[in-house]
Amino acid sequence: MESMVSTFGSVITAMVTPFDHEGALDEAGLAALAEHLVDNGNDGLVVNGTTGEAPTTSDTEKLEAVRIVLDAVGDRARVIAGVGTSDTAHSIELAKQAHAAGAHGLLVVTPYYNKPPQAGILAHFQAVADATDLPVMLYDIPGRTGVPIETATLMRLAEHPNIRAVKDAKGDLVASAQVLAGTDLQWFSGEDGLNLPLLALGASGFVSVIGHFVSNTLAQMRQAFVAGDWQTARDLHFSTLPVNEAVFATQAAITVKGALNRLGLPGGNVRSPLVPATPEQVGAVVAALGARR
Repeated sequence: MESMVSTFGSVITAMVTPFDHEGALDEAGLAALAEHLVDNGNDGLVVNGTTGEAPTTSDTEKLEAVRIVLDAVGDRARVIAGVGTSDTAHSIELAKQAHAAGAHGLLVVTPYYNKPPQAGILAHFQAVADATDLPVMLYDIPGRTGVPIETATLMRLAEHPNIRAVKDAKGDLVASAQVLAGTDLQWFSGEDGLNLPLLALGASGFVSVIGHFVSNTLAQMRQAFVAGDWQTARDLHFSTLPVNEAVFATQAAITVKGALNRLGLPGGNVRSPLVPATPEQVGAVVAALGARR
């Protein structure tokens, strides 16, 4: 397991993208948040993912966000650029843009809304992976995209030399085990409630949302698991579940930004159609964090 994590990292937070009161990219806030996350246990960061509100940022903003985070964290963490869209040609352009900016890897989500068949999903991912020599992490989240990456499709995608990993938010442990048993793909939990179960199946680490707040705990939990201290790993995993529940009470970018702002960290504003967190939603996250101390 330890030899498998260097490509993308092991504790990876899918970052929010701070916006200022006028709705513009908060460059200083983004840099400060990236530094804070690395200082607190992350060895990888996803920029321009779902939690980063990628559907409402322009290509220019996406490029600038990658550059800002790279400059902020230097060689202390892997910077993975989200480049997934519903349009293969657009995703290829974003992949080339991220490569030129210096990203260390790509996160590519299943095309969403248009619900392509598995043959289309296969062709899409292969085309994006062909576009650069960067390592690619596939993002399987059918609850958002409307269609899963089926096991047989993942087996074929694993044959591509640039497709190295999966961010698994499918919630199907049997399917995850089948792919892990049949391929050399690195596996990352993309659903914080399943972080420890997926480690038990052979996952390398996490692409986390609650890592904005508990990345040190995630790192400690993973270290305990690797060391064979399963009771400690279980206790630490259980300690994160109330935070996970509070964060995902609504769309996570909403609650994460609200809680970061409450804690004096650069969360910033959300963009429409998202709406600001209510005081009750923010309070629930902060209370869950406080209960862990």
